[in-house]
This record gives sequence, structure tokens and C-alpha cells, in this order.
Amino acid sequence: MNLKDILAISGEGTLFKFIAQGKNGVIVENLETGKRSTAGPTARVSALDEISIYTDSEDIPLGKVMDMIWEKENGGPAMSHKEPDAELKKYFAETLPEYNRERVYTSHIRKVLHWYNILQGLNLLVKEEEPAGKEEGEGQPVSEETEGKETAAKPEKEKVIEAGKAAKGGAGEKTAPKSRKAPAAKGGEPKAPGE
Repeated sequence: MNLKDILAISGEGTLFKFIAQGKNGVIVENLETGKRSTAGPTARVSALDEISIYTDSEDIPLGKVMDMIWEKENGGPAMSHKEPDAELKKYFAETLPEYNRERVYTSHIRKVLHWYNILQGLNLLVKEEEPAGKEEGEGQPVSEETEGKETAAKPEKEKVIEAGKAAKGGAGEKTAPKSRKAPAAKGGEPKAPGE
């Protein structure tokens, strides 16, 4: 599942969409009500796309776990997060048999199922498609394409920085070139004319 820009805020019973970075926190929009608010600097905000579930071998991103629930339920809602602990653990074990039972608590399972049901109810569960290049056997994997874009963007950024440096010391400025220095003031370093 694509969970980009979806946030959970500790103490809130719902999910939020990232809108912008504000001066005093993060501006978010409640997915269920559509109301915008600010999550202050002391709020514990978690991006769902950065959360993963412990397993016996490796951590699995939350998006892949939601994919597994989606496939198990054929796109329908999952078990309610309000069910008894034993039922929740049994359901989660059917969905993700290799989850680490010592490190994944029932509270984690409740959150995952609650978040899944919120997103499913709002039709926001968008299954991630395999990259077209891999399916058809053409092109490069997405990660390499992304790397190419990043490397292409870096020289442009460097050009902007160099242009900014040139503008600071360029001919259009009214300060004297650095090679010309005025005599040193008492106990200080030499000053350029106009300082």
C-alpha cells in the first residue's frame, strides 16, 4: 500500500494527511473529518510509510503488511481492533505468520488493524503496483531511475549555488575587490573600502 503523507499522532484516534510544514509544527488534515489543524512541536507524529513490523527474519514495512491484510480480506474491512487480545493475535498470525510475538504487542496489532480499517473505509488503500520495467522486462528498476534523477538534480543545484557565489562577488556589487585592502585600523584587521 502507498502510505505516503499519512500520519498518526499519538493520543489521536484517527489518521491525518500531511499538508505542510508550518512555523510552529506540522499542518495536518484529519482524514475522516477533513478539518485542518497543527501538530505542535511536542506532538509525537509518526509517518505510516516509515513504520515496520518486526518478524523473525527481517522487518516488514507497514505498507506490505496492509497488502497482506488486503489480500486476506479481498479488499474488505479487517477484524475490528476492539476484539479480545487472543482473537487479534490469532488473526494477525494468519495474516503474517512470521511476526515476532515477543516484540509485536497486542497494542501494535490494534493500531495496524484500526489504521487499515480507517484507510479501507475511506477508499484510500492504493495497492502499490510492480514497476512496469520489471513486469515487461524493459527499462531499469525504479530505484536506479530515482538515483539517476537525484544525480541529475545535483549539478543543477550546484550551478545555483555557484551562481549565488558569483552574484555575491560579481561585478555588479559596489564593494571593492578582495585584493584591495585598506590599511589596518587600530589593533584590527585591514578593512575593505566601504566597510
